[in-house]
Amino acid sequence: MSQKVLLNSKEVNIILHRLACQLIENHNDFTQTAIIGLQPRGTYLAERLITILKTEYKIKNINAGHLDITFYRDDFRRSDKPLEANTTDINFIVEDKKVVFVDDVLYTGRSIRAALTAIQSFGRPKEIELLTLIDRRFSRHLPIQPDYRG
Repeated sequence: MSQKVLLNSKEVNIILHRLACQLIENHNDFTQTAIIGLQPRGTYLAERLITILKTEYKIKNINAGHLDITFYRDDFRRSDKPLEANTTDINFIVEDKKVVFVDDVLYTGRSIRAALTAIQSFGRPKEIELLTLIDRRFSRHLPIQPDYRG
């Protein structure tokens, strides 16, 4: 099977800078905002965004974390092999904060539904937004749309 490159490194970097600017427009200094990458691949994207925000735009204190949704998915019992969970690393209270979920691809919406359930264990966010690098919008199973898309 041949592989098709959708975005090269330079294009991804340009997109991440644009997304960082959009986040700044809506969240200003990030004092009431948390950026949470969804395990596994959303965490890498979130870390790159946070690095851009801190180094290039001088945003100092950003609440950041990683959320594992493995056992919150509605299809986790369908696998024949044992699931390997990732770590959840949220060392702040999300109560009354604006939370930005970061994931690599939005496809059916099931991962985001699982993340919405999982985040409730850490408090009740004031608002939840979704940032995704790729939006495969023609295959939704749930009515979920990104607020920021690459």
